[in-house]
Parts: sequence; C-alpha cells; structure tokens
Amino acid sequence: MSAATRVYIERGAKRVFASAVEWPGWCRAGRDEKAALDALAACAARYTPVAEIAGLEFPADAGGDFDVVERMPGNATTDFGAPGIIAKDESRPLPAAEAERTRALVAACWAALDRVVAKAPAELRKGPRGGGRDRDRIFEHVLGAESEYAKGIGLKLRPPDFKDAAAVAAFRQALLDRLRTPAGDARWPARYAARRIAWHALDHAWEIEDRTER
Repeated sequence: MSAATRVYIERGAKRVFASAVEWPGWCRAGRDEKAALDALAACAARYTPVAEIAGLEFPADAGGDFDVVERMPGNATTDFGAPGIIAKDESRPLPAAEAERTRALVAACWAALDRVVAKAPAELRKGPRGGGRDRDRIFEHVLGAESEYAKGIGLKLRPPDFKDAAAVAAFRQALLDRLRTPAGDARWPARYAARRIAWHALDHAWEIEDRTER
C-alpha cells in the first residue's frame, strides 16, 4: 500500500480544487471538498500516462487515500474555474532533483495535450448548451494563457503560432528553463507556476478527449 497522496485544498464560495502536491497536473474541482477529492480519485488512471511520459512510476493505488496538507481560502479565480491560490508550502525553494522531476511532469502534460490534439477531429462535440471551443481554438487558448502565466515567473513571452511546432517548442522550453531558475522578483514561486501550467494543459487535454465524437 502506497502512502496517502498529499493534496492541497483550495476552497472558493462556489468551487473547490484538490491538487496533488507531488504530481503537477493532477488537479480536479468539485462543488465542495469531498466532491473535489472524489473527482481527483476518479481521474487517477487518466494521469498514469502522464507519469509514464515523464519516466516516473505512478502508484497503482494512487487516489485510494488522500492527506490534505494545506487548506487555502479561494478567491474569484477559484470560483471562475482555476486554482488561483499559492500554498504556503509552495514558497519553498525547489532542490535541483525535485526541479527536474517537476519540469519533466510539466513537459509530460504538454506532451499529453499534443497527443490528444493530434488525434482529435477539428470540430468537437458541443456542450449541453451548444457551446465550447473546437480543437484548434483550445490549443490556442492554452498557449495564450501560458503567455500570461509566464508573467508570473518574470518572463515576457508572446504566444506562438499554434501551427508552428518549432515556435511552440521554443516557447515551452523558455518556461521550463525559468522553472529551473526562477526570477528573484517573480510573483509566482516555481512550485505553484508548475502546478498551474500543468493543470491547465492537462485539463484541456481531457476536455478534448471528453468532447471527441466516438
């Protein structure tokens, strides 16, 4: 039996996020803490390929037991639909080995997104009210959001053309490099930046999967 998965809980007025501390990108939301943890457990198997891409072993019983190590009050960002609060624990420096592991998982979330985008049709199934971005607009949205996230770690990056693979790779490499050596005056610590970037990429990868016609 593996040790319980350590998680942060971010509690807004309308939405609660549960984020796995050691597994950036493994983050789900619900209407309350129990629902968020249940959602996190339910998608454990979906996270396994991400860990594999990163060359890491994801515990077979991950999601079976959680240890809430920090609870944070949420804000408007939380209720809007993003984990927007930096945990106190995330202000700690990232040792070199942990930084490399974290960077590998962020890159794996991007790789998972790329694989999903490559397989998905251009037009995705619409939501219950007929809304939702199609595949290319989702990918563009992720890159645009990451351009904003870059500011949190002291970078000014223009979002690349989503069709230019080399430009996307260079853009992502700049983010990974900054996660290794954070700017001293950055608003976001590297741990939180990695969690936010990885969550957003993987959240939309899973959205595309869920909205792909079968």
